[in-house]
Amino acid sequence: MSPDLWMLLAFVGLLIAGVPVAFSLALSGAIGILAGLPPHMLATLGTNTYNSVAKYPLIAIPLFILTGLVFERAGVASRLVQFAQAVIGPRHGGLALVAVLVCMVMGGMSGSGPADAAAVAMVMLPSMTKAGYPRPFSATLIAASASTAILIPPSVALILYSIVVPGVDLRALFAAGLFPGLLAGLALLAPSFWLSRRYRWEAPEIVDRPPLGQSFKLALPALFAPVLILGGLRSGLFTPTEAAVAAVTYGILIGVFVTRELDLRELWHLIGEAAVITGVVMMIIALAGIFAWAGTTLGTFRSLAEWIIALSDNGTLLLVLIMLGVLAAGMLLDAISIYLIMMPILIPVMQHFGWNPVWFGILMAMNIAIGQFTPPVAVNLMVTTEIARVRLEQTVGWALVFVVAMGAALAMVAVFPEIALWLPRVLGYNVGG
Repeated sequence: MSPDLWMLLAFVGLLIAGVPVAFSLALSGAIGILAGLPPHMLATLGTNTYNSVAKYPLIAIPLFILTGLVFERAGVASRLVQFAQAVIGPRHGGLALVAVLVCMVMGGMSGSGPADAAAVAMVMLPSMTKAGYPRPFSATLIAASASTAILIPPSVALILYSIVVPGVDLRALFAAGLFPGLLAGLALLAPSFWLSRRYRWEAPEIVDRPPLGQSFKLALPALFAPVLILGGLRSGLFTPTEAAVAAVTYGILIGVFVTRELDLRELWHLIGEAAVITGVVMMIIALAGIFAWAGTTLGTFRSLAEWIIALSDNGTLLLVLIMLGVLAAGMLLDAISIYLIMMPILIPVMQHFGWNPVWFGILMAMNIAIGQFTPPVAVNLMVTTEIARVRLEQTVGWALVFVVAMGAALAMVAVFPEIALWLPRVLGYNVGG
């Protein structure tokens, strides 16, 4: 067998055997080096792991992870829920609409789907269950809505995409993700509202409406967080990495002095939790460097890209096939692993067909977002079903409804690229293509 095949089969075999993705990437990369290069090339392992994480933009990842944890524990979600309830009022499907809207706003603070899902589920599930919503439906809706965090800036996945794909402006990616993220959220609202009215969930007379003025005043600090992040980026006040510093500082000030739900002991615990999560992310990125170097040196990625291009001269057909492949990967792997594994193969394909790299990155993110709530391995859904205390298989039917809804939003962005590219163009960012 060729070294390429040895490396790919080793990677697939290790994943099937249950080896964590990070170590599967490193070990299969090492096997590829041994099979196709002189043994002394194993000395590059240390250099490759270091070079993978020695990138300035990666500093934003732990900071945005900490920002999400801080806002989650600072009582922000409950205040946003009260404000959304006050705006929407008691009606069939009102709490479902609140859940979607709050997930989208929280996504503009955390950049992480699972963190968003956990924060909103803890607040919304008891109220939705009391109002008559089936717990499997509520858990699935929150998991699907939280997946928009991968699109609405700041997004940890888009930060990594800007590093993996040369020449892509992270500010353009953040701006490009905003309207597709809002479109995905609106796509979830339609079936939620229709189902709620059909099954008569949430009778208006049993739901209290919080005072609008008071709830707005309490939610104002939370609502200002996305404005701070995006406004600072647009004004040039700070870079994306500096925006992460500003966001975490703002979150700590809100939690300690405004909501008063954070103290120094809790803050220290959150820093430790963020460090653990960051360690896992950085481990994947570092060890993926071995796989990436081996695949590039052996020509594996080039061969796979040429094979994909040779499948058809029809760029639209290939785009559909690639999106289906990314969707399948999103059902099994996390966003970071997907970008690190697939982008070295897909970059030559993207360049061959002249696809805009910013638009293509948003399409990939939307596919991965769908995968985050699609069984069998749905990271957001695992979080919400655990909180709701329902089995994952009970959510499959509801998940398919929301997959179709968000798939329609994905199709619109694929057919009309300007949905993603209009805002970064207006803001003057370089969108390439």
